[in-house]
Amino acid sequence: MMTSKARAVVLVLAFVLLMWAVYAGIYQVAVMIAGAMGYLTWSHYREGTVFIATQAFQKQDFEKARRLLADIRNPEYLRKGRRNYYEFMSGNLALKVEDYDAAERHFQIASRLPFRRPNDKAIILVNLANINLRKKDFERVKAYVDLARKLEVTSRVAQIINKIENEIPKDQ
Repeated sequence: MMTSKARAVVLVLAFVLLMWAVYAGIYQVAVMIAGAMGYLTWSHYREGTVFIATQAFQKQDFEKARRLLADIRNPEYLRKGRRNYYEFMSGNLALKVEDYDAAERHFQIASRLPFRRPNDKAIILVNLANINLRKKDFERVKAYVDLARKLEVTSRVAQIINKIENEIPKDQ
């Protein structure tokens, strides 16, 4: 749960401590420090700043969430349990600035990743349906709505799905 800069500072300090431990001959401590450095490096690529960005996103601090997500240079390295939320938040942030193409791209990626609850996947499909409704691509809207209907959803999401279906012209 650190930004890249904070990880770099910790890694530099750990490296100095590692050198001291090797110099002092305290090899057990040196191995532990090296392991901690390895974990920090691994977690940088596999976890990133997604968790902190999620907290900022839930607090409606969208600028902080955007900065934290931008800190992740290679989202394809994130593990699936983090990448799905990275793409979901990136899609929502793109919607906030009305960048519909970027939002659709992020939601498309998120729709292919696993989520804990079917309702989360349905929300992504609803967002994709909304984007395509704005583009007047009604065939895709129907496809996304059909996929969302097959999932177990809350009553709120079901109402949104019904609303989207009602906005599709009858001659389509």
